[in-house]
Amino acid sequence: MHGKPIQTDRAPAAIGTYSQAVRCGRTVYLSGQIPLDPETMEMVDGDFAAHTRRVFDNLAAVAEATGGSLSDVVKLTIYLTDLGNFPVVNEVMAEYFSEPYPARAAIGVAALPKGAVVEAEGILHLDES
Repeated sequence: MHGKPIQTDRAPAAIGTYSQAVRCGRTVYLSGQIPLDPETMEMVDGDFAAHTRRVFDNLAAVAEATGGSLSDVVKLTIYLTDLGNFPVVNEVMAEYFSEPYPARAAIGVAALPKGAVVEAEGILHLDES
C-alpha cells in the first residue's frame, strides 16, 4: 500500500476489506460511510435527515482521526437509494459544511450495504503532511 490506513473507534468499523480512510501525503481518501452507530454497529433510528446526519458524523470522526475535519473535504460523493431525498441532503449538508462548499456528486443507486438509504465518501486535502 502506498498510503497510511486510518482507523478510529469513533466511526463504524469497516464491514469489509477496506480501511476507513487512507492518507497519501496531504490527500486523504475517506471510505463510504452509512448511518451506522459506531458503538452498536446498527443502523440509527429516525428519518432520512437523522440517517444523513449520522453519515456526516461518521465522516467527521474519520476526518478528525487524520488530523483534519470536514472543512478539509474537497470532493464529496453521496449515494442515494431515492433521489427524491436530495433536498434533505442539501439541508443537512448545510449544517456540516460552509462556503466554499466541496465539489460534489449525488448518485442514485438501487441498493446500499445493510439496507442503508444514504452513503457518502470524500476526499480531504490537508494543509500539512
